[in-house]
Amino acid sequence: MNYQQTLDYLYQQLPMYQRVGNIAYKKDLSNIRSLCESLDHPQEQFKSIHIAGTNGKGSVAHILSAILQAQGLKVGLYTSPHYRDFRERIKINGEYVPKAFVTKFIADNQTTWAAISPSFFELTVAMAFQYFAEQKVDIAIIETGLGGRLDSTNIITPLLSVITNISFDHQDMLGDTLEKIALEKAGIIKPSVPVVIGESQATTAAVFRAVAQKHNATIYFADQLHKAVPISTNYEQTIFNVFHHKLLRYTALKANITGEYQHKNIQTALQVVDLLPFYVKEDVIRAGLINLKERTGFMGRWQVIHKEPLTICDSAHNEAGLTYALQQVQHTPHRNLHIVLGVVKDKDLDKILALFPKNARYYFAKAAIPRGLDAHALKAKAATHQLEGVACYSVENALRQAKANAYLDDLIYVGGSIFTVAEVL
Repeated sequence: MNYQQTLDYLYQQLPMYQRVGNIAYKKDLSNIRSLCESLDHPQEQFKSIHIAGTNGKGSVAHILSAILQAQGLKVGLYTSPHYRDFRERIKINGEYVPKAFVTKFIADNQTTWAAISPSFFELTVAMAFQYFAEQKVDIAIIETGLGGRLDSTNIITPLLSVITNISFDHQDMLGDTLEKIALEKAGIIKPSVPVVIGESQATTAAVFRAVAQKHNATIYFADQLHKAVPISTNYEQTIFNVFHHKLLRYTALKANITGEYQHKNIQTALQVVDLLPFYVKEDVIRAGLINLKERTGFMGRWQVIHKEPLTICDSAHNEAGLTYALQQVQHTPHRNLHIVLGVVKDKDLDKILALFPKNARYYFAKAAIPRGLDAHALKAKAATHQLEGVACYSVENALRQAKANAYLDDLIYVGGSIFTVAEVL
């Protein structure tokens, strides 16, 4: 198979959660263990940092990758899903895994794995582990796909475990209370491996403490130790004053990321850096953050894709993430607001739609995946929340209509799901 045929095999022959939903979710680790056993356990051949959480884990992963690259390390980065290119999931120092490796990996192992029937995610995790092992990375940052305890990435023993935060998402698989969801995420906590919790939450802190104590894992709540205060921002970067134990530690720390929620991710990443088994100088942290996007290929979070009219896309897709993103929409100067909105079928639409402003013009669209909710169905549901607009036949068409209707000083926001954002990038 050539590269395109390999991708077709991955997408069509193997269940992929992002496309088909929870029928692709395997509630045990037997497949990934079998895959990696056949590869001689590549996950044991490199050091790692493991990141779970409802929101922010991708941002924290990229922030850490940028800082560790500035340290001079060879850094593997595994994240999901991807926006434009499958190979975004597997990177070393910001460079995508080569197409030749993807093709050869599948060709070499397809027959061996026929009896396992792995999912898309299981196969890509094994691919990442094998690539990082072959390339002898100094450290790999591994982001969970969904949950933690039963996530395919959860066969590594990392230097550090990280859980960014807990909010409602994927309740049908992870549980219908924050405590249950926290317990699933806490499944990445390993014996005697320190764990960083990004946000202190009254409903989940006790869960994390109990699991950490059970595993003799020292626990750190990042927001109790670090406070990153945004002092200025534009469409390219944010400048923070960072306090540690309430004392000013980093003055005017520049990071070329935007989004009012990013201070939480900066706090979490800096706490992780403090716990690494080697010292990272301040000038290294600064060098990593100021060139974060260039070093890592970070995209899709409060990203400006056009300036007149100002057009911003953001991947927030659950209640907590959208709360922050839509607050920032209201804080962004504009005359009229236009929102290109596409969601997936398995979201709690009433909770999500209740967050959106009623004084906007909506352009409803279905992302081009099977899980995407039909634009007309979304328009009808949105109308019950007094959100008015038009149903469009594609995300691209929706954005085109929004631009045609917008004045130069209007604001266009594109969001609702990662897949909606992917189509405009």
